[in-house]
Amino acid sequence: MRIVSPDEAGLATVASALRAGKVIACPTDTVYGLAADPFNEEALERLFAIKERDPANPVLLIVAAQDQLEQVVEHVSETAQRLMDHFWPGPLSLVLPGRPSLPHAIMPETTRVCVRQPDCDIARRLCAAAGMPLTSTSANRTGEHPARSVDEIALPNVLMAVDGGPLPFSKPSTVYDPESGAVLREGAIDAETLQAVAAGTPPQSS
Repeated sequence: MRIVSPDEAGLATVASALRAGKVIACPTDTVYGLAADPFNEEALERLFAIKERDPANPVLLIVAAQDQLEQVVEHVSETAQRLMDHFWPGPLSLVLPGRPSLPHAIMPETTRVCVRQPDCDIARRLCAAAGMPLTSTSANRTGEHPARSVDEIALPNVLMAVDGGPLPFSKPSTVYDPESGAVLREGAIDAETLQAVAAGTPPQSS
């Protein structure tokens, strides 16, 4: 696995590898994740094989900015927009209506996709350099501890890793469904705060 610096040249090299269907590792706002082209079926097969992950268990996507959503999301509701405006970039993953053209590995049993704009400059810059949203699933085999540094990534067939240094412990992103108001995974943002923002009445800071 080649270690790459998170400078402009390094990210351009990694972006080229992603467009060629390779799987790479990069830091996110929580742990090191595995990035792949979400429109490339072979890249997704490689990703799931590396993680030894059940193909019925989809991976979430990250975006550089909200304007990249149009590549993978069919539409954004007013509620979802309020949440994005308030919490993004940050540890909130939203379940949104996905484009029908997305591969089965991204939407195996549903018509929806989970997306986040991470609070990690390197991850956002990589999405921008690649020109597309990217997968983001922890850089470890399913069931094992996530990697918080490039030295902890011990996976086959990961071509490169962007070295963002060691990552401090942090809670995972909260996964929220704006349509139903359900918290699908508890994380860094609590349900009460989410639901207040979704309703248009964000709590006042003290």
